[in-house]
Amino acid sequence: MLVPGPVQARKRAKSPKNNMRLLYWNIQNGMWSGQGDNYDKFVEWVRACDPDVCVWCEAQSIYRTGTADKMEADARYLVGNWGVLAARYGHKYWYVGGHRDNYPQVITSKYPIGNVERIVGAEPDSVVTHGAGWARIEKNGKTVNIVTLHAWPQGYAFGAGDRAASRAENGGDKYRLMEMEYICNHTIRRVPGAEKQLWMMLGDFNAHASCDNSFYKYPADDPRFWVHDYLLRSTPYVDVIAGKHPGEFKTTTGGKARIDFVYCTPPLYERITHADVVTDAYTGPVRDPGGLSNFWHPSDHRPIVVDFNMQ
Repeated sequence: MLVPGPVQARKRAKSPKNNMRLLYWNIQNGMWSGQGDNYDKFVEWVRACDPDVCVWCEAQSIYRTGTADKMEADARYLVGNWGVLAARYGHKYWYVGGHRDNYPQVITSKYPIGNVERIVGAEPDSVVTHGAGWARIEKNGKTVNIVTLHAWPQGYAFGAGDRAASRAENGGDKYRLMEMEYICNHTIRRVPGAEKQLWMMLGDFNAHASCDNSFYKYPADDPRFWVHDYLLRSTPYVDVIAGKHPGEFKTTTGGKARIDFVYCTPPLYERITHADVVTDAYTGPVRDPGGLSNFWHPSDHRPIVVDFNMQ
């Protein structure tokens, strides 16, 4: 399987009136890597990319600059100042999805954003751990539904008393599948005719896709595929990167794993003119040299850029 080298976000289409550029990125702990320079490099890169809509995972500040020491809530720049930060790269509007913890998703946009539902699940057995959001924007008079999510990341189930036992019975995979079913049942699966509308669902799924198995070489029925198999079987969504780059494996992390996805319904997918995972001089993940093994610069994930023709 082809594993491509560095990819830069290409220049904007010549007709910005009709082009809608989406930028998705898990920015690790509220762009922890950008706190030291007041987010200047981050803002410079986003401005150069010139997206119309951004979706950020892990959009809350958590740790002090250069450390794994948690900040007090009142010292956290994000999420409260996303409006200020987004304005620096040309976005007037911002939206926070539903969340229960330190890992919300945030949408920023050149266009007004309307909330449809902030999704957090239900106690005791349907908690959507990092929450989800369902919002809408309009471009050229066309309504686009945006569903954001960040699935449970562990090998054991959320709330498991015996983590080792839960991991042994694929508790984490079962829990992620429950979250995905819950999110879809409260968004696209509850709207008649959604398959003919413009929908996208995107985020950090923390799950692998069976279409990438020529790279992973897992058993065909591996539980790590459950989430994406469900989406392809039970929803009209199309996997954008897999569809636009058949036969290629595109890692979205600092390691070798595609766990960040953009899905679109067919009418929106058909409008795509370009889609790729971006790894350039800024976004290429580098482990923190200070010995914080779980921290990367600028993030432990890579961004995804998608252009749509909204004529």
